[in-house]
Amino acid sequence: MTGSVAEILRGAGLRPTRQRVALARLLFAEGDRHVTAERLHEEALASKVPVSLATVYNTLHQFTEAGLLREVAVEGAKTYFDTNTSNHYHFFCERSGRLLDIDTADIRIEGLPEAPEGMAVSRVDVLVRLVNKNS
Repeated sequence: MTGSVAEILRGAGLRPTRQRVALARLLFAEGDRHVTAERLHEEALASKVPVSLATVYNTLHQFTEAGLLREVAVEGAKTYFDTNTSNHYHFFCERSGRLLDIDTADIRIEGLPEAPEGMAVSRVDVLVRLVNKNS
């Protein structure tokens, strides 16, 4: 993420509040990553950012709506937020809960049905679930 965090938030149509700026710094400081709201909340508290879990959830959803994050639903209640908003796919390690990027060149999607009238495909999500071979 280039530019100051406040400028980036403003450019996305978000007011750069203290909590948004602090959470954005935690999210984007290390390059592309996948994070849950709970994990970001833990990181915020460890960094002395006083924020509630509800505020973290709200902020992550605001960042997603503004195009700064991509939401990746893994299971009903398990959602990750991806700082890489490009069109790409994921491996999900069932035992560890890690989400890993798959290079788009490694997957070819064919035979997509035509979208219903008045609709267009916005993106295709692929989640490949992994388990240990010896389990």
